[in-house]
Amino acid sequence: MAGSSYGNHLSITTWGESHGPALGATLDGFPAGMNLCVSDIQKYLDRRKPGQSEAATPRKEADLVEILSGVFEGRTTGTPISVLVRNTSQHSDDYRDIAGYYRPGHADYTYDMKYGFRDYRGGGRSSGRETIGRVAAGAVCAKMLAQMGVDVCAYTHSIGPVQIDHAKFDRDQILKSATGMPDADANARAIQYISECRQQENSAGGIIECVMHGVPAGIGDPVFRKLDAMLANAVMGIGAVKAVEIGDGCAVSNYLGSEDNDEFASENNHIIKTSNHAGGILGGISDGSNIILRCFIKPTPSISQTQHTVTQTGEPVSVNIHGRHDPVVVPRAVVVVECMCAITILDAMMSNMTARASYLTDFYHRS
Repeated sequence: MAGSSYGNHLSITTWGESHGPALGATLDGFPAGMNLCVSDIQKYLDRRKPGQSEAATPRKEADLVEILSGVFEGRTTGTPISVLVRNTSQHSDDYRDIAGYYRPGHADYTYDMKYGFRDYRGGGRSSGRETIGRVAAGAVCAKMLAQMGVDVCAYTHSIGPVQIDHAKFDRDQILKSATGMPDADANARAIQYISECRQQENSAGGIIECVMHGVPAGIGDPVFRKLDAMLANAVMGIGAVKAVEIGDGCAVSNYLGSEDNDEFASENNHIIKTSNHAGGILGGISDGSNIILRCFIKPTPSISQTQHTVTQTGEPVSVNIHGRHDPVVVPRAVVVVECMCAITILDAMMSNMTARASYLTDFYHRS
């Protein structure tokens, strides 16, 4: 299977299936010398693991990470960092009935058309559990970014019709709330909405917002490796994401130029923007202000309501999908978005070290 790797100077390859023995990732190109231990990665994986709230699947997995390579005596060695998380709570029999038909909203049909064969147990590589490797690698990248003064923070912006109030933004609530919302009032309303969806044997979608603070101006390459294009590529690669926008995004199509343009000013001998409609990126290159990304998540396709589909031979059937599924994937996807953005930003910052001759000559100059 092609397409399981992402990145340029820094690359991540994920592997494993939802109901296989284990999943994991290999992070290649990461520099030597950074302190790294299991707990640095585990705290990120704990944010996406199942069975933690009424907003998640009841599947119970500890999702304990093991570092297999690339770390010695608590420091990265510069060689590929390989991590593994074992599956311990597979109920593969829950999926045996679906082997012969195509579930609406899933990748069953397209996998069959591409490969002529598919792992029907939990969706195989198209399962949300594939993101374990992304989160593990992203946790490593986020730690290095923090040491460089770059903060990447994702949170739930909305679930269904329930949207946060930025005036009530409390970062601590992101980790405390079942929905990943930084607004306690919105969290309570979203939980009620999710409960109503469950009662109707239905599911919900939503929006995740990610703010990248401290990224210096000048990061990203023009044309095919624009920073916004790379971020969109990274986030659109997450299974349930159907759209990505930067800054004011789709709303700018209704703006006038005078409304959309961010004006520049000087403050304490630093050039700043007086607004941030562009979301921190101009011409594909960071401008020094906050990079703001939003992604739009579809409702979980596995629902218990009766749906109509066909078998592999084209016979019509009515199905009711049972098993342990998230009523909404948004809360557990928050950390996945955060980690994919962290990987992208660090990769772009590493690439930027070759942007100017002076970066190399100053670093390697010998007096």
